[in-house]
Amino acid sequence: MLHDRDRIFTNLYGIHDWRLVGARKRGDWDGTKAILEKGRDGIIVEMKESGLRGRGGAGFPTGLKWSFMPKEVGDRPHYLVVNADEGEPGTCKDRDILRHDPHKLIEGCLIAGFAMGAHTAYIYVRGEFHNESNNLEAAVEEAREAGLLGKDACGSGWAFDVIVHRGAGAYICGEEMALIESLEGKKGQPRLKPPFPANMGVWGCPTTVNNVESIAVAPTILRRGAGWFSGLGRPKNTGTKVFCISGHVENPCNVEEEMGIPLRELIKKHAGGVRGGWDNLLAVIPGGSSVPCVRASTCDNLPMDFDSLAEVRSGLGTAAVIVMDKSTDIIAAIARLSKFYAHESCGQCTPCREGTGWMWRVMERLVKGEAHIEEIDTLLDVAGQVEGHTICALGDAAAWPIQGLIRNFRPEVEARILSYQKSASHAPAGTAKETKAEPAKETEAA
Repeated sequence: MLHDRDRIFTNLYGIHDWRLVGARKRGDWDGTKAILEKGRDGIIVEMKESGLRGRGGAGFPTGLKWSFMPKEVGDRPHYLVVNADEGEPGTCKDRDILRHDPHKLIEGCLIAGFAMGAHTAYIYVRGEFHNESNNLEAAVEEAREAGLLGKDACGSGWAFDVIVHRGAGAYICGEEMALIESLEGKKGQPRLKPPFPANMGVWGCPTTVNNVESIAVAPTILRRGAGWFSGLGRPKNTGTKVFCISGHVENPCNVEEEMGIPLRELIKKHAGGVRGGWDNLLAVIPGGSSVPCVRASTCDNLPMDFDSLAEVRSGLGTAAVIVMDKSTDIIAAIARLSKFYAHESCGQCTPCREGTGWMWRVMERLVKGEAHIEEIDTLLDVAGQVEGHTICALGDAAAWPIQGLIRNFRPEVEARILSYQKSASHAPAGTAKETKAEPAKETEAA
């Protein structure tokens, strides 16, 4: 259980003043110059020792990622890009940071930018985040006027500025290379790697792309020390994490908790428990819509961290916990996610462009039971062909929910098919055939 004294995001619910005066009262911008005086190497070493892993989903060590930037700044300037294009269904943590605690992010940009030799940070904000963007832009202007940004940021002698860039609401732009393409004014489509952004990122210059939460926690880590942060959580899964709890719970919420907190405790303590009680739980998607669901029987003592969730063949992802009780049609729920990924595919890679739409259409038939038992394995095979065969991870994101469904709820899928076949065999002549024709027309129209 996380003590209040260890919380980083002290205004997550917007109770206090989000502007500079309020942020300073909560400890932001306190001793920032002293942090910068640790030097680039000192900051990166301490971030490595903290054990912070990226909070955007992949969980890559943040300090290690910063160290990939070239040590010397040559003809090409260095850039920091902050990914605030929060489009993962179920995830709403970054928007609350932007709206209620923007100065934590801005201070983090200065420290991270300095550590990587960057004089400019671009914060790429999801297009629908109107109020969040307004607050963020106002906070950036406050920081400039107070001398916290500018030619002599915080009196450190380091010139640094933050530019807020609004996207247009495309989910694919949450992928770092597609984000970079969009930032350059191009169509948001991922690039092949290598070259990696640290070598050739935005405008062909060395670039590091980090999630909002990853950057926003850096100042507190460096103020309180790597030992404090690494003392929270579990080995290799250290620190605190903002969890987004939604679905069939009594009180959906965002909450900062210690990494590794048991899933059942997280839901009961902060979200009031599962609607109808824990015994009414059917399944949980533990890390945003792109990770495989897990059955209720797996959730009793499941630690919420990267490695523990990988062991049950799911993932922490963005830590967006989507709770589904026994009233849920789990097949229809996964079909709806399949529709989302088919719609959001940029169409660049053939397996994703063709596979996501095909998987969605099959899922729509499975919802009604209009399929053969053998098609379950065909669907699983196609999902495996999409997974790992695309430039970015959107193909994986489309495949994993389906794989999780079949792995954990195959008997339910088979029962749906058998039930339909049984009802069709008892229908008056011609009825079953007419019923089967309707989804095909709907698919063509779609």
